[in-house]
Amino acid sequence: MKLTSFTDYSLRVLIYLAAQPGRRATVTEIAQSFDISEHHLTKVVHFLGKQGWLTTVRGKGGGLSLAQPPEQIIVGEVVRRTEGIDTPAECFGPTEHRCRIERLCHLRGVLQRAIDAFYSVLNSCSLADITHNRAELARVLFMPQDDAHHGEVTR
Repeated sequence: MKLTSFTDYSLRVLIYLAAQPGRRATVTEIAQSFDISEHHLTKVVHFLGKQGWLTTVRGKGGGLSLAQPPEQIIVGEVVRRTEGIDTPAECFGPTEHRCRIERLCHLRGVLQRAIDAFYSVLNSCSLADITHNRAELARVLFMPQDDAHHGEVTR
């Protein structure tokens, strides 16, 4: 299963903020750290805030921070909400677009089991689990951009 860039960026924002809990960051700072579109990231941050995973503070000294402890943010829930409805094949879609062999085919059941297994693994992981190496993440994410492009660390 290939995740959308919206999901990818959502996870990156959460990882970035979990790398230094309690620290506020800006959309600009996160976009620069990952070399991604600030405009697109703004939409992601807005969504994450609406879902209750981020807190935003406006004005001087403002920025983004996690609204929940990393242990309470479940990776599977983030992926499920950012990806929306799972439609790996036509037979998962609306009824007017059904496949001719749907009644005879067992693919839908197999694909559904695969989706269930995928989310089972992701649901077993919290943001804390995937950022247990916070110190190393922070060293890479918060190093000056010139050093990041010329140092030993690659992205």
